[in-house]
Amino acid sequence: MFQRGFRYNLNRSTLKPGETQLVVEHVTLHFRGVTALAGVSLQVRQSEILAIIGPNGAGKTSLLNVISGRYRPQEGQVLFYNHGKTYELTKMKPHQIAQVGVARTFQNIELYKHMTVLDNLLAGAHIHMKANLLQAMVYWGPAQREQMEMRDFVEDIIDFLEIEDIRHKVVGTLPYGLQKRVELGRALALRPAILLLDEPMAGMNTEEKADMARFILDIYEEYGITIVLIEHDMGVVMDISDRVVVLNFGQKIAEGTPEEIRTHPAVIEAYLGQAI
Repeated sequence: MFQRGFRYNLNRSTLKPGETQLVVEHVTLHFRGVTALAGVSLQVRQSEILAIIGPNGAGKTSLLNVISGRYRPQEGQVLFYNHGKTYELTKMKPHQIAQVGVARTFQNIELYKHMTVLDNLLAGAHIHMKANLLQAMVYWGPAQREQMEMRDFVEDIIDFLEIEDIRHKVVGTLPYGLQKRVELGRALALRPAILLLDEPMAGMNTEEKADMARFILDIYEEYGITIVLIEHDMGVVMDISDRVVVLNFGQKIAEGTPEEIRTHPAVIEAYLGQAI
């Protein structure tokens, strides 16, 4: 069972459920003559799970990379609404995007493999430290209080993800499924308003997938964090998503509820093969 109740706010969104939180407008992305995204537009609402599906090479990860600032599109923009402000993410650097409330995990795990689980999570939480360098070095006053609060918050995440027994293990020595869980924990340590998950269940066995789906649903249901999910397991997508966007060859070919998508003719032809 999860240990409920974070001692500090987990969800940094200031919006109400259903309000527009993220807008992707006519995003086009080219790589040396290859079009990864061709005028893609979509909206993400506060407190929903939006799944992005499509064949390999459809542009799903490229889209997350644009949203998180890894790629700069040639055309279009991404707007993020939070704290009563509008942030144009396509003009910001990745660390700035993380600071305003957008966190992500990666298809290929990008943890500090030589560091412990605890240190990886603390590294994620450290982006919100406000103490100056001198205060941090002498561990005094505001810096000491912030460090204690940050440690408490990270311990809550460790309890939430049920990884107490591995908190001091070096990440590179852990099984793949646990590394995926640690990466989710590091993203949560950023206290996100919106969480981008790039194939969080890839390479997992059935039991590990069930655990990850459970954690994702809890993040969504208990704390109202918006989730944008790329996933190839259609059973998971159809079970946990509120809406689904389908990409093919860099273009959006469908958008709707899971029920609408599972019978959409263009989606069946391009990806599903048959109604599921």
